[in-house]
Parts: sequence; structure tokens; C-alpha cells
Amino acid sequence: MPKNFLQKSWNLLLQRQTNILSAAFVIMGTVFLSQVLGLIRQRLLVSIFGASNTLGVYLTANRFPDLLFQIIIAGALYSAFIPVFSDYMAKNREKDAHKMASTFLALSCVIFLLFSLFLFIFAPFFLSFFNIGGKYSLEQMILMTNLTRIILAAQFLFIAATFFSALLQSYNHFFIPGIAAATYNLGIIIGILTLSSSFGIYAPAYGCILGASFFILAQIPMVKKIGFRFTFSFEFKTSGVMDVIHLMWPRTLSNGVFQIGTLAIAALISFLSEPGRNYTIFDYAQTLAFAPVGLVGQTIAQAAFPVLSREREKLAEFRTTFLTSFTQILYLVLPISILLLVLRIPVVRLVFGAGLFDWQATVLTGRVLALLSLSIFAQSLIALVSRGFYALHNTKVPLIVGTITTVLMVMLGGVFVIFYKLGIEGIAISYAFAVICNLITLFIILDRKVGGFDKRALFVRVLKIFIASAFTGIAIYIPIKLLDQLVFDTTRTINLLLLTGISSVAGLAIYLFLTWFLNVKEALAFVILFKKLGNWREILGKSDEVIDGTRFNP
Repeated sequence: MPKNFLQKSWNLLLQRQTNILSAAFVIMGTVFLSQVLGLIRQRLLVSIFGASNTLGVYLTANRFPDLLFQIIIAGALYSAFIPVFSDYMAKNREKDAHKMASTFLALSCVIFLLFSLFLFIFAPFFLSFFNIGGKYSLEQMILMTNLTRIILAAQFLFIAATFFSALLQSYNHFFIPGIAAATYNLGIIIGILTLSSSFGIYAPAYGCILGASFFILAQIPMVKKIGFRFTFSFEFKTSGVMDVIHLMWPRTLSNGVFQIGTLAIAALISFLSEPGRNYTIFDYAQTLAFAPVGLVGQTIAQAAFPVLSREREKLAEFRTTFLTSFTQILYLVLPISILLLVLRIPVVRLVFGAGLFDWQATVLTGRVLALLSLSIFAQSLIALVSRGFYALHNTKVPLIVGTITTVLMVMLGGVFVIFYKLGIEGIAISYAFAVICNLITLFIILDRKVGGFDKRALFVRVLKIFIASAFTGIAIYIPIKLLDQLVFDTTRTINLLLLTGISSVAGLAIYLFLTWFLNVKEALAFVILFKKLGNWREILGKSDEVIDGTRFNP
């Protein structure tokens, strides 16, 4: 391959993405890479430590550091910082935008440092919340405390790395932030491979520090290229900072409520026997269920967000862009949900089926995955609907709705686990139900805020996609049952892989045919996209916000 071609291709990936589908194309590729590395990380962990209490202790130790990160900076970046920074750039006030960004980063780091120091000192007290059921031993709680303190250091580095990603995305650069995020998992993998023999379960915690360092370093050249230079400033009244604070607090509270919900889930699991093992199973099922959410839902929502932000004063265009993205997410994510629902056991075996991940853990993870897969479409669409509110500078509605549905999830989970003894499956049921309620409520309110979507046209398109997905499930189920019993010995990995592959191809072929037959316009949009893959530079370089034929039309 000519060197000149490679250089041009690389330069094209580094340029700004100027339309939703091209941005989604780039983001999706980098997210896929990150998810593959994430699954490798999870498989390495379970191959070394098994579905054990020890691994569950490590996974639980991540919860409080992640809570601090989500509350202090994550919500602010994507609901407040990007819209305010983009407004400055649109008004040709780049110098003020960079000054505001520096102040925001300094404030975030200092605030996180203070809270993390408090958590570092009083970690045993806070972590006792995860042992409310009394099933963790004293040694396991000491291990959880030590791991939490190490992971706090990684989260401090992660703040700067995530800030750089938001900054670059404000300039419509998506490739470098995506690749950089993937290096975080790479750092953890290196930590596991090189340190686990000497440090045991501490190895992935040290790997988090290495991965966060990679995440920062990979973005510094592009950050310099856009002209950003960090200057320490600690003034709340710096132009733009107060705007960010005003917009961020509902999103910050919303993140906090959701994170408290995840803490409550961990606390409920402590009522089960072998809580670490059960938490590992729930976390691994969530990892698989969240894969299409991150790959499809968050990708398209992230790409659509800047466009929706620009169209907040043009509600007709806003509705069109929103519904286009809405149906595109649903078109892509539903068949994946069906695939995970029907092929849950083969998927779990193929992804996590290492020697120490026993058959009982595989079956239970498959059951939890099946229950969670029922809400994958809702989780994916919430990413878009929430950004619809953020684009309208309304962060309060997602907060209120999220709070109510989180409380609902915890209450149902408590009833199912403590009173009905449903085990980890009870938590999965409550989680899925709450997520679906969240989506329905948010969509109804957003519909009123923007003057009403064309619900008849939307219903027809959604119904067609659901019908095609239902037949896809049948097309996957029949061959896997027949081939499993009559042809393949699925105790062998190669046969299991062939069986899963044949069933998946059969199901997806039916889905593509039916969506074409039913004239689902999203099918046409992606046919156009894949036809252009042979000349993918045209996709990335196209200046229109949406490729012709992909706009939502009744």
C-alpha cells in the first residue's frame, strides 16, 4: 500500500468530522476497539481470578472512585462544558473559551483532590456500606479499602484525560479521543499480564494508573495542535465558568443519583451468599449488555449532540435530527439485543469462558444478560433523549426523572432480593424495568418541550423494526437448537464459534431482508453508508450534516 495513501488516510482521520454520520462512523470504530480491549481485560481477569469473591472485591472497589469522577466532572463535561465552549467558539471568542477551559480544569482537579483525600482517609467507613448484608469477611473489606485507594490515584489522572477528550470533541475531533480512551484498557491489560504473578488482584488497580497515563499522553499532541495551553486559574467568576456551573448542577446531581443507585445495587448484593462472586457475575453481564449501548446508542447520540445544540432555536430541524438519530439507534441496537437474548449462553462462553469461569457462573451470567438485554434499546435511546434535553439547556428534567426511576430500581431490587429471594436475577429485573420507565417518561416530556414529534410516522417505523427483530430472534433460535442437537459438539470452542456464527448470520440476514421488504428507511441509510465504505474518505469529508437519504421523513 503506497505510503502516500496511508499518510492521506491518517490525516483524514485526524481532521474535524463535519456531519453526524461521519462523526458516528469514527466514534463507532474507536469505541469498538475500546470495547474489544475491555472484553480482553475482563477475560484476563476471570481467567486468572475466576468468578470469585476476590475479583468481586476489586470490581466493587471501583465504585466510590467512579462516583467521585461522575459527580465532579463527567456530567459537567458533556452536559455543560461542551455547549458553553461551543457557544464561545461560534462567536469567535477562542481565547476566552480556552481561558474558561483552563479554569474549569483547575477547579475540577482541586475539588476532586479534596474529596478523594477525604475518601482515602475514611475509606473503611464508606466501604462498610457495601457490607450491609454482612457477607464480606474482614480480610475482604481490608483488600477493598486498599484497592479503592490505589484506584483513586488513577481517577485523578482520568479527570485530565476526559477533559482533553471533551475539548477535542468541541472542535469536532473524535478519532484521537476515541483511540486514547482505548489505551486506558490497554494499560490495565498490561498491568494484569505483567504484575498479576507478583501483586495478585492489585495488578489491575496499578494497571488503571498506567492506562489513565496513556489516556492523557495520547491526546497531548492534538491538544497542542488546536492551540490550547493550560494556565492555572482558580476564579469562579471567569467568563463562562459560571455558565457551566449553572448548567452542570442538575446533570451532576443526576449522575450522583444514578451512581448512588449502583452503590445500592452493590449493597443489595451483599445480602446474597458469596457477594463478591455474585457482583462479578452481574458486572460481567452488564459489560456484555452495555456493549451495544456504548457502540451504537452513545456513539450516535454523541455525534448528534453538537448538531442538536446548534438547532435548539430551530425546533423543526431539531425534531428532524432527533428522530433521524432515534430510529437509526433503534435500527442498529434491536437486532443486537435479540442476538444477546437468544445466544446468551454461547456468547458468555465465548467471551468469558476461561477455565476458572465455571459452568454455573456461565449459566447465571447468561440469565442475567437475558434480563438486561430486554432494556438495551432503552439504555441506548436514553443517551440520545438526555442529550436532547441538554441541547435545549434543560438539565433538570433528566435529573428528576432519573431520580424517580433510580429510587424505583432500588426499591424493586430490595423487594426481589430480600423478600422474594430472587437472587441476582431480581436485581436485573428491577434494573431493566426502571430503565424502560426512564426512557418512556423522558420521551413524553421531550415531545412536549419541542412542540410534538410526528408520532404516527415514528410509530410505524418503530413497529416495522420491532417486527423484523422478532422474526430475527426466531431465525437465530431455530438453527442454534437444530445444529446444537444434531450437528455440533459444542463442548469444543471451534464448534461453538461456528454454531454461534451460523445462527447470527442467519438471523441478521433475515433482519436485513425484512427491513428492506418493509421499506424501513434506516436500512437504506446504512446501505448508502456501506456502499461508501469502499471510498470511506468521502464519508469523513462530506460536509452535509446528514448523508442524503438518512433524514427522518414520514
